Amino acid sequence: MKLTYEKMFGCDETYHEVLEQSGIEDEPSEADIAFANDIVSGVQQNLAEIDEIIQSAAVGWTVNRMPKVDLSILRNAVYEIRFGNSVPAAVAVNEAVELAKTYCDEHSPKFINGLLGKVVRG
Repeated sequence: MKLTYEKMFGCDETYHEVLEQSGIEDEPSEADIAFANDIVSGVQQNLAEIDEIIQSAAVGWTVNRMPKVDLSILRNAVYEIRFGNSVPAAVAVNEAVELAKTYCDEHSPKFINGLLGKVVRG
């Protein structure tokens, strides 16, 4: 999520640089790095379509008005739901809600859960 967030602002930081800035000292496995890079790459390659999916599911919001952290969480989850095949949709939604509980305001988990529910239902 943090890498996707950084990409919104044109940053080219690596997984390790983002971890270091976040104060995380544990060394990630190669599988963790590959998974994170696949998601970020997939989001970037499909960004227009992902944002269109988010926009069509958002009631009363535009992608441009959404808080950037919420949007980065949503972009990752929509990528996993619609384009990825490494996690079930329910897991992607749950992870997105948990990230929102940690990094967003108190309204974001409900908003993200509702929006992603619409995405999952099609």
